[in-house]
Amino acid sequence: MTAIELETLFQRLNGSEHSGFTAIHSPIHHSPGGVLYLSKPGVALLARPSFQLGALTGFLDGFDPALHFTEYLDDPTKLPDGAQLCKVAGQVCYMSFGPKRTFNEHAERYFNNLKSSGHGSVFEHATFSFLLYGVSRSVTHELVRHRAGFGFSQVSQRYVSGRVLRFVERPEYAQDPLLHDQFLQRIERAASEYAVLTNRLLEMQQAGIDILSAEVRTDLRKKVQQCARSVLPNETEAPIVTTGNARAWRHFIEMRASAHAEIEIRELAVRIFLCLRLVDPVLFGDYHLEQLADGTFTVKTEFEKV
Repeated sequence: MTAIELETLFQRLNGSEHSGFTAIHSPIHHSPGGVLYLSKPGVALLARPSFQLGALTGFLDGFDPALHFTEYLDDPTKLPDGAQLCKVAGQVCYMSFGPKRTFNEHAERYFNNLKSSGHGSVFEHATFSFLLYGVSRSVTHELVRHRAGFGFSQVSQRYVSGRVLRFVERPEYAQDPLLHDQFLQRIERAASEYAVLTNRLLEMQQAGIDILSAEVRTDLRKKVQQCARSVLPNETEAPIVTTGNARAWRHFIEMRASAHAEIEIRELAVRIFLCLRLVDPVLFGDYHLEQLADGTFTVKTEFEKV
């Protein structure tokens, strides 16, 4: 897809951009019994690199003026902060700040050389943080397997009450009336069972049952909820804040936006890619989208495993 086509898909998926921060939000649905659920993942960029080129001044001033290193600060082409940070990191390796350096105007060529050579370490300097929601426990169990270069903070079912309980419908269910109806019945039953179980456990706790006792109110609540969560299905929503560097996100996209990836996490990976591609087309511009026979998308690049 071209850049214009990517932007069109971004908008079609309910994408938005504010002050350089992208998001693809997911609508909330209600079952007949009032149980909340989502049918698409929601993605919101919370943090991205902020780069200060002027911070290099003292460093570059310390070299022989004949090298013209300070002219590096006057490059007329502005790059996204993440790309500029990674480019500076790469150019520090070779002290390539002089007139023969690769100028920002040719940043795509510079990064393609890095990618084709497999020099992915400079991509680790730029980090991007996302709030991911409308994702099930099934998806987050796959997501947290990506350890290198990532940090995760996920909702705790031990500390969070059923008042914020929501569920996630798989794409296959949403397209079939019978499966969709069964899904609605299942989440209403799960929510009801969770409520009944929680109430009973609270009654037992108040009656002084030892296994549910605790001295601190937080621990009392935790004792009930850590037991009640056992009836929650994998379809339970599991919001998570995920921070990863550009190299880690590239690996995630290549693995999870693949045609061979599980469909739920592929839909998430495609949305993350679109958000990253729009905020930093230099670091993520080598990827292209292809539509699969089932209407979903896969993401590919010629520079794999950077």
